[in-house]
Amino acid sequence: MSDLAMEQTATGIPNGKLGIWVFLGSEVMLFGAFISSYIVLRMGSPNFGVPPEEIMGRPLATLNTFVLITSSVFMVLALAAIQRDNVKAFAAYLCGTMGLGVTFLCIKAYEYHYKIGEGLTISSSLFGSFYYTLTGLHCLHVIAGLIFNLYILINGLRGRYSSHNHARVEYAGLYWHFVDLVWVILFPVFYLI
Repeated sequence: MSDLAMEQTATGIPNGKLGIWVFLGSEVMLFGAFISSYIVLRMGSPNFGVPPEEIMGRPLATLNTFVLITSSVFMVLALAAIQRDNVKAFAAYLCGTMGLGVTFLCIKAYEYHYKIGEGLTISSSLFGSFYYTLTGLHCLHVIAGLIFNLYILINGLRGRYSSHNHARVEYAGLYWHFVDLVWVILFPVFYLI
């Protein structure tokens, strides 16, 4: 096994894995605070200003949800490929993950452009403030995930990961799944409720 995977710690959990879980815990608190505030204000404020369903574009958001869920499947397949020492499949699946992440961002950019054109801006209502803050923060996390995955891809192609040394690929996967899970929560909060 690799030095990274065999590393002995007081918890019995490798430092990298513990670190990513602690980081994700802090991210849960960040998104949780924003989403909780949104729900409390939406339920309690008569002037919340929820836009009509046509402006929200549920079909496009549903497509984007499918895109991110599919990207998570590709991430799982990338990890499985590197665990079998199949670098070619690893690279293909990870490129698929990143391609779908970029697709998500492109669809979101189109969606933002359309909504702004329809008058839904960050300052048009409480809804607009929460919508752009939360989805914008999520998009920043997608971008960070793409950068992390690009780093993983480059190192994988350089032969730094194998069936015995794939911990960082697993950590990148944990982060990517978290980003997807946040969207799975944001989608019904903004588009279905």
